[in-house]
Amino acid sequence: MKLRALAAAVCGIAAGTAGVSIAGPDKIKYPADYLKGTLYATIDRADTKQYRELYASPGVVEAVRAGKPIPSGAVLTLVQWSVHQDANGVPLKGPDGRFIKNNILAHTVMEKRTGWGAEYPPEWRNGEWEYSAFTADGQFNPKPNYKGCFECHKPHEKMDFVMSLAKLAGKFPDATVLAKAQKGDVNIVSFAFAPAKFTATVGKPLTFLNSDDSPHQITVQGGGPKTGVLLRGQTASLTFDKAGGYNYICGLHPTMKGMIEVK
Repeated sequence: MKLRALAAAVCGIAAGTAGVSIAGPDKIKYPADYLKGTLYATIDRADTKQYRELYASPGVVEAVRAGKPIPSGAVLTLVQWSVHQDANGVPLKGPDGRFIKNNILAHTVMEKRTGWGAEYPPEWRNGEWEYSAFTADGQFNPKPNYKGCFECHKPHEKMDFVMSLAKLAGKFPDATVLAKAQKGDVNIVSFAFAPAKFTATVGKPLTFLNSDDSPHQITVQGGGPKTGVLLRGQTASLTFDKAGGYNYICGLHPTMKGMIEVK
């Protein structure tokens, strides 16, 4: 059952309940004025060869940095850009060391409204947030797996389901923290695990260091252990009690994959 149909079905069960606001990806309007908001983060995505910009609607950054919750009416817009590449498909960098953006590929949006989300089952409701996506020219895109948005953000309830909350709050560590950071067995850099395959020892902690300008989270697949969200300069360790091969991903960026061989 598609997300919209499921939402409608759930609301149908509760028909007649006053004050319930029916949400859905098609309820969010394209934020044509997102440039009037605050550009609070830019990201070079080496794994997808994209440059990304994150905008918050007016007043959101000010509220969060004043210690207040993200307000109702908040709109967060992620703009995905293609990047210029060399003949081998390697992204080119400008004088500032960042990817050189080319054309807008898409916009993804999360919006928070009082009463939204009440019709969704609790196992994947994201508070009062709703998600939507739009094409480069601002047309609604019905193709994405919107249920996947809820599933991906659901584990981050303590951050109000916003993975970029540290950036939004102005609390993301700058690059200077890396000089004092604990060395990791596996380094997270440029949206990749280095090395991608690592041999660990049974019962001995395996340490991950996040060197990226983006949060990451280690999640062992198949119901295995996972770390908390790691900001730049932070480390976390996992210990395996049984020998074998363990595949893992970044819980925030599932295209990032690695493998641990435990002996």
